[in-house]
Amino acid sequence: MNVARLWAPLLAAALGATALAGCDDAGASPDGKTPVVASFYPLAYAAERVGGAFVDVTSLTPPGAEPHDVELSPKEAAAVSDASLAVYAKGFQPSVDAAVKLVDHGNVLNVASAADLDLSLDSVTTIGGKDAESGSGTDPHFWLDPVRYAAVVGVIAKALQQRDPAHAAAYGKNAAAFQRELAALDTSFARGLAHCRNTSIVTSHAAFGYLAQRYHLRQVGVTGVSPEQEPTPGRLRDVTTYVKDHQVSTIYTETLASPAVARAVATQTGARVAVLDPIEGVTEASAGHDYLTIMRANLATLRAGQECS
Repeated sequence: MNVARLWAPLLAAALGATALAGCDDAGASPDGKTPVVASFYPLAYAAERVGGAFVDVTSLTPPGAEPHDVELSPKEAAAVSDASLAVYAKGFQPSVDAAVKLVDHGNVLNVASAADLDLSLDSVTTIGGKDAESGSGTDPHFWLDPVRYAAVVGVIAKALQQRDPAHAAAYGKNAAAFQRELAALDTSFARGLAHCRNTSIVTSHAAFGYLAQRYHLRQVGVTGVSPEQEPTPGRLRDVTTYVKDHQVSTIYTETLASPAVARAVATQTGARVAVLDPIEGVTEASAGHDYLTIMRANLATLRAGQECS
């Protein structure tokens, strides 16, 4: 893969994008900053990195909460309408989708198109000819692929430039700097996972399809896109058989969900359990303090679990 060719358009877009003529100035918070509401952590982190000192970012998903299941209070729903920019990914959080339907869409940014959410869960979880138990639909976890995440960073920068043209240059510069960090992260993953004894990653919840696709791995989720979903006995049997047949040595659980499913498969197969973080939020249990540090910890976990050289 030509990494420079892949990343050059993203960096150029961030540096060269300017506010569109005729856009209205958005209202500012009392401290003069542009108020931004993001539906959950990866979008809030991207908005903070792009906006820097000129934005005031609020996440609708509190630390430690499972974003799939978050329910907005009336005050939180009102914040979506009051913000200069509300950033979300349609289809990931039903309560946020419902709140967005009630507001002026002029202040709403749906990043789903920029993230290129085209990976069906069916394409990465089918084993034993059966996948109904694992769920189907579009995988929303785009941020676990640094390339897709960088594309979202670019559209957030453009949206901020449109709403706050006085700081357009700063937003473009910040976005380009963050995208360079994501390009370096992508390179680290590509090199770190290039030579692994086992390329099947068995996860308690099917959140890692984009990561698997980017780095030529195969995800097998015990459950589907929601970590709250319980696997059927048939699904557990199929996954257990797969683990044994493919000599999978590690089953991955995560920080915001119960490890019971992963432990059940591990007990039946002799595999060990390790934590692979989908970075839907950051808590004290996370293996880092932000997206980048947690992703680097994920890479180390994968290299050990997949026995990469």
